[in-house]
Amino acid sequence: MNRAIGLIEFNTTPSGILAADRMVKTAEVQLLEAQTVCPGKYIALIAGNLSAVNTAVESAVRDPGGHCIDSFVLGNPHESIFPAIYGSSDVKEVNALGIFETYDAASAIVAADMAAKTAIVDLIELRIAKGMCGKSFFVITGEVAACTEAINKAKTQIQDGGMYLDSTVIPNPDPQIIRSVL
Repeated sequence: MNRAIGLIEFNTTPSGILAADRMVKTAEVQLLEAQTVCPGKYIALIAGNLSAVNTAVESAVRDPGGHCIDSFVLGNPHESIFPAIYGSSDVKEVNALGIFETYDAASAIVAADMAAKTAIVDLIELRIAKGMCGKSFFVITGEVAACTEAINKAKTQIQDGGMYLDSTVIPNPDPQIIRSVL
């Protein structure tokens, strides 16, 4: 697959905008999202072929000011990532809920991608640092064992970077909770 996504996350808006500009000037990539998120962080999400996304992200993270918090490149993102980010997931049934929270946006997306690829689960939501003081989270559903496996694999994937915050799996959540997450 020649489609890939990449994200940079900076702790200052000026450095983030400069890095985003550097990405789109360095390689043929599409800027999907670029914005300030809480608390004054700046993220830019790009897409393109894998080599272009790698080149663009590498150019952006060379930050002499040291303002880059995190970045990633995913060569083959799970198809449910974008609906979860944009709030358009179409989940009809909830068996168990898995909830996973990180200190930053980049690690949440990487962890959500890993969770979706690990077990038969549906991504319900992937909230990226908006209204969360810079933290991010995702919510999945599936069988209890699948949610547990997906959450554990996601945790293993990002815990070395120090951005993992918390996670849980709720078997048979109350209907009021289900309504609140759908």
